[in-house]
Amino acid sequence: MSTLAILGGGQLGRMLALAAIPLGVEVRTLDPVAGAPAATVSTLTVGALDDLAALRKATAGADVVTYEWEGVPAGPVRALVAEGHAVHPSPDALEVSQDRVDEKTTFRALDIPVAEFEAVDDRTGLDRALERIGRPAILKTRRGGYDGKGQAVITTTADAERAWGELAAGAPLILEAMVPFDRELSILAARAVDGEVRTWPLVENDHRDGILRVSRAPAAGVDAQLQALADAYVRAVLERFDYVGVLTVELFQCGDNLLANEMAPRVHNSGHWTIEGSRTSQFENHVRAVMGWPLGDTASVGPAAMVNCIGVLPEPAAVLAVPGASLHRYGKAPRPGRKVGHVTVVAGSPAELDRRLTALRTVLPADIG
Repeated sequence: MSTLAILGGGQLGRMLALAAIPLGVEVRTLDPVAGAPAATVSTLTVGALDDLAALRKATAGADVVTYEWEGVPAGPVRALVAEGHAVHPSPDALEVSQDRVDEKTTFRALDIPVAEFEAVDDRTGLDRALERIGRPAILKTRRGGYDGKGQAVITTTADAERAWGELAAGAPLILEAMVPFDRELSILAARAVDGEVRTWPLVENDHRDGILRVSRAPAAGVDAQLQALADAYVRAVLERFDYVGVLTVELFQCGDNLLANEMAPRVHNSGHWTIEGSRTSQFENHVRAVMGWPLGDTASVGPAAMVNCIGVLPEPAAVLAVPGASLHRYGKAPRPGRKVGHVTVVAGSPAELDRRLTALRTVLPADIG
């Protein structure tokens, strides 16, 4: 039996394990929390992700090591590679994704457009960056931060003072120009050990308070040219890192153009619809890729959507009464702002999907979706 070690035991690690088990893959996970979501479907080692002893324990004898979160420290992962472990995706991709300046610099080097940006190391540097980039702009921590955390919008001088006061402790920082985009999209792709690449249809994402609420796939109104552009961008990143596994690039659509926002070297929240909505889910294809197996078909089976359950879980019976709906609970205790599950909905047409989402919203708690 093949063995896969996953660094991180959250809901993504759980769903990776659920995809690996039918393929006959034994799964081990490492997480700081004893009751992590993946604990029920894998052999869990409890320990910090930067604890080399815990890493060695969790990965001992594993055929492949992967991770479910781009926050896994790159240094210890490199140590595993130096000790002879097969680790996918590469630590280089992991490291670049952890620094927003490095990330955007990499995009530019690959001729992938991004919003104007500048590194900010001190208060004077913020003023210089604002003078060059202008307002409105967004000040962000270069490292860390997710779901809207670690960032502040600047439109006035007072905003700049406030933003610096809020984020200076998280320095170094990055200032990014605010982009007047039409919508937020994401492109997910899988790359195999032999270089084979499969991409999923572009996904449209709706965020509120910095948290992804709903993803729809395929995104409405996407023509072959726009899909090809997104495919070219994600392929360029995959080739740059000799990448193996699933990669996501978050995008802003501005008319016929796409700007890259961030990359995630892992399976991604906006790809959860693939569990029921694609011939091969992002989770199964990630497992296939890192294990060195052929990739599966990424075609959608029909219009699909994913609704995140934020802070509270719906009643299963009410959700499952909606045609085409599937409920995924993560085994996490509900609390405000926390992703505790998601619902996927599939349909035969966009109009039918709209009707089913409307029916679903009538049975979801107000804080969801």
